[in-house]
Amino acid sequence: MPWLCLRCVPKFSPSQGRSLSELPRLRYARNAKKPRRRVLLTASATGAVGASVLLFGDHLRHGYSATERSSRVVSTLVVCINDYRSSLKQAAKDPDQSDSILKACHKRCAERTLKTLEKNGSIFIKLGQHLSSMGYLLPLEWTTTFIPLQDKCPVSSYESIEEMFFRDTGHRIDDDFDDFSKEPIGAASLAQVHTAFLKNTGQKVAVKVQHPALEEWVPLDLALTRFTFSTLKSWFPDYDLEWLSREMEFSLPQELDFALEGKNAVHAQEYFRSNTAYPLIIPDVISAHPRILVMDFVTGSRPDNLAYLDQHSISRDEVSATLSRIFNEMIFGSNAPLHCDPHGGNIAIRHNSSRRYPYNFDVILYDHGLYREIPSKLRRDYAKMWLAVLDADEARMRKYAYEVAGITDEQFPLFASAITGRDYRVLTNAEVASSARDEKEKEAINDAFGEGLLQQLVQLLGKVPRIILLILKTNDLTRSLDEGLQTRQGPMRTFLILGRYASRTVWEEQVELVKQRGSLLWPGNMIRLVEAWFGFMRVEARLWAYERFLSAKRHLGFQ
Repeated sequence: MPWLCLRCVPKFSPSQGRSLSELPRLRYARNAKKPRRRVLLTASATGAVGASVLLFGDHLRHGYSATERSSRVVSTLVVCINDYRSSLKQAAKDPDQSDSILKACHKRCAERTLKTLEKNGSIFIKLGQHLSSMGYLLPLEWTTTFIPLQDKCPVSSYESIEEMFFRDTGHRIDDDFDDFSKEPIGAASLAQVHTAFLKNTGQKVAVKVQHPALEEWVPLDLALTRFTFSTLKSWFPDYDLEWLSREMEFSLPQELDFALEGKNAVHAQEYFRSNTAYPLIIPDVISAHPRILVMDFVTGSRPDNLAYLDQHSISRDEVSATLSRIFNEMIFGSNAPLHCDPHGGNIAIRHNSSRRYPYNFDVILYDHGLYREIPSKLRRDYAKMWLAVLDADEARMRKYAYEVAGITDEQFPLFASAITGRDYRVLTNAEVASSARDEKEKEAINDAFGEGLLQQLVQLLGKVPRIILLILKTNDLTRSLDEGLQTRQGPMRTFLILGRYASRTVWEEQVELVKQRGSLLWPGNMIRLVEAWFGFMRVEARLWAYERFLSAKRHLGFQ
């Protein structure tokens, strides 16, 4: 019997003279091809999978990581919502223990959230840092738990930085720099800083590079943040924090644009050089790209490094006063740029031996990504509100709080506490400038949150203009800086400095109005001008007298 191929099978039949005994040989001929087909199919499938991994491996890895990041957020959110619901029910059943029940719940949820923020990294670290500074809004259990995030920041590998540098500039790092440090000297939530020397001049520079992973995760992380606050609102309608996610979506793209940061730094540098004589150093910008910023290398020590200040005989009181002048100039100065993230990691103090004690230091300001300019009317109304606070004039406080942020009489006590960081009773008793905020007062404010004020404050802050939120943030951060310095003089000097800048703003407004209305000799214009001048000189004289008093104490050795 000759060998039969598969094409011959249809033609074969017993009637063609072949016996049935030959059929097994035909079946063998058909089955002999099956192992080969299986091998071919297996090889093809393996090749297809391999090609898919090569072609789509990055997408698969991204999808897996995205699922992992999302599941962390969602699972933490679900557990915390359930914990709060259970705790609120338990607190309602046992009013005597409600404070301790809620504080324990705050602490548990804050610790869970901290773990998720640390694992996800990226902008979640930035969110946690922001929340840790919101003492005017969140319970102490949340803000204190998030404090470690100020120093726990991701570090990107040198290889990833090298790849990003080439993609963004078209140059290799070695083409532009000598001795580029492979390890960063500092890392933050959005970027890290390396030292290097410029190839052409040998100048030592700080190279700020964005974490390359942010490009991949920022869109998802912003969506997760928006989802989180939206979900919280749906479960707890009275605690609407969606304005936080809206503020992040507005400000984060600006903070991630290092070319814009370079422009902000130049603008701030030019403003302070032209309008003040403060010992403020803003490092020179050498070059700026969207993800890479090169600046002159200028370094110092954190303002809360009290050992450094004492070692170099730097006066904590004078550092506090200088920081107060700088940030009040930013808030009240005409067309001044406002730095909206002045935490301890963005400020350094450097000993300057060319100046005598107590002015033997410089203040270095870093991270110019988030800046605002306060509109003229808002700045002037805000100045009048603060002058009313210092005078304990409640009627004027209420009037200008409404002008500044649309605050009603019912909302005013809460807003006043938020803007000053003080108990409302301290404000009405004219003690805001004469007494320091102690732990007892902080605890009283925190207890008030537990009694329902937190709910009202969250609703209030959701309605005020965005610029007011940034001013609140700046106020709270600078207040923390001042408390961290542990000054001997109390709050009086810093409040008098604030009053000086506020009264100067009112004086400048009256001068402008007089120019618009005509002659200075008109009685109405003269009266307004004299009133504004006396208001300015009253605060100026008080500040001058108090600073002379401090100087006399210093020379007599009482400090």
